[in-house]
Amino acid sequence: MPHTVAGLDRFNALAPAEAERDLLACCASRVFAATVAAGRPYADPEALADAAGAAVRALDWPDVLEALAAHPRIGALADGQSREAAWSRQEQAGVADELRQALADGNRAYEDRFGHVYLVCATGLTGAEMLAGLRERLGNDDSAERGVVRDHLARITGLRIARLLGEAP
Repeated sequence: MPHTVAGLDRFNALAPAEAERDLLACCASRVFAATVAAGRPYADPEALADAAGAAVRALDWPDVLEALAAHPRIGALADGQSREAAWSRQEQAGVADELRQALADGNRAYEDRFGHVYLVCATGLTGAEMLAGLRERLGNDDSAERGVVRDHLARITGLRIARLLGEAP
């Protein structure tokens, strides 16, 4: 796809600070952004996606928490005109209004249990599926939940990297 190559070429040519800024829209960890930006140039979009996934999975937990702090609660619509807010609203499009209260209650229980926002790769999921996943994950121990969070953060980051390159809407 020509637009993918053009998007990757543009990304590879950015000044380091600009590349990090773009990457922070994909995953709001400064360590992630610096690591992935430092790996440029990438030969193809898959190499960038692989590097981004590896960087997310290698983050220390405080860096994961930094990334989580930028994510709105599931069911709460992100405010603002930023690229991240628009992507978040698009990712959570499957949440019906009647589920918002149940998700709000579930979010509070999750945050009380784990100390951070409930993160799920919401793209393609219905609100009911997100709520069921939240309830199921409340039974995880801390170690298992951290693994699930990293997996979802990597999936979200991968989708956002594709958007950054112009591969996805």
